Amino acid sequence: MNDTKWNELRLAMYNTDPAPRWSTLCQNGYRSAPDREWYYHFRNGGYEDIIQVDIFADDLEHRERIRIAIKRIHLPGEETDDGFRIYGYAEQGQTVDYL
Repeated sequence: MNDTKWNELRLAMYNTDPAPRWSTLCQNGYRSAPDREWYYHFRNGGYEDIIQVDIFADDLEHRERIRIAIKRIHLPGEETDDGFRIYGYAEQGQTVDYL
């Protein structure tokens, strides 16, 4: 994904009430602790090495608000048991759907 799409996601989640928790997995294997601060924390260090971001829904209503926001942006990802996973990079041979 490019910086424009990451910024669109960041702002959409920042404007979701309440802002959902997120955790990133980076290329060096580091997984960040869950965080709700999208405006500053999410963009710290840039987006170049983000393999995926997991977005956690608090309940069914929250999940639906997140789903609507993600669909407006049309991002590569999938729905998970906890919420959503957005992909920055796909592994070779991996097929990725868009939400």
